[in-house]
Amino acid sequence: MSALTNPLNWILAGVLSYISYSYLKGSAPPPPAPRRKFPTLVFKEYTPKELVEFDGRTEDTRILMGIQGKVFDVTRGRNFYGPGGPYGNFAGRDASRGLAKNSFDKSMLVPLEGPIDKLEDLDDSERESLSDWAMHFEAKYQLVGKLIENTA
Repeated sequence: MSALTNPLNWILAGVLSYISYSYLKGSAPPPPAPRRKFPTLVFKEYTPKELVEFDGRTEDTRILMGIQGKVFDVTRGRNFYGPGGPYGNFAGRDASRGLAKNSFDKSMLVPLEGPIDKLEDLDDSERESLSDWAMHFEAKYQLVGKLIENTA
């Protein structure tokens, strides 16, 4: 009996073809989801009342955070800083006190209508923690503004 007429060879060839097809078909990763392109931000001054608009409430909203008087665009970290993320309370707000105290509790947020928190009551370890956070943000996210007091 020749190799071409042997039914066992035909079965093995079919199984091998099926396995090869399944492997090659499933090997291509799905295309990445397109990222939202936002227009470039120009460095500017933000009051707490203006900053709150940038809380990532929709996919079309940037996420900005204030830290030690600086404002950073953390939009690309939406999973962390956006709604439902572990740091979501800080989106569109001055996060300095919460980061210094390593607390994500809403009580760490200063009222939007009040003055900017001067952080005068922080102890040395809290100041060091805040400094570490500030360096992290400066290295990872774009600085887009300065946090200033609300105007009357």
